[in-house]
Amino acid sequence: MLAGVDFARELGAEVVGLTVTPAFHVLSTDSEMLEDTPEQFTANSAARAGRILADVENAAREAGVPYRGKHVVDDDPYAAIVATAQRLGCDLITMASHGRRGLKGLLLGSETQKVLVHSTVPVLVHR
Repeated sequence: MLAGVDFARELGAEVVGLTVTPAFHVLSTDSEMLEDTPEQFTANSAARAGRILADVENAAREAGVPYRGKHVVDDDPYAAIVATAQRLGCDLITMASHGRRGLKGLLLGSETQKVLVHSTVPVLVHR
């Protein structure tokens, strides 16, 4: 997150913070969906997204970088990332590789990999 904000500052670019949460499904293996009502799950997801986006907004503000935050509900995070970047006319998607070390560090996260494969917008993966 901070690397993307720092890079945007260097380029004089705007930052769009994006977080994607799944929709509620009655049949799910996600323990949060099994324990919550649809309303609770939606509220909890929105609150978590708000906290994540607030962190990005604070980093952008401290760096003096213009910022927009987006929360999208979609069961395919990679598709939402690609579609949002295209819709907003983004020049670059910056993503973390999950920061794993050793052998696992050579492999990208599955969502990062999918964005790399499906995006027509350039993708910068930061480790």
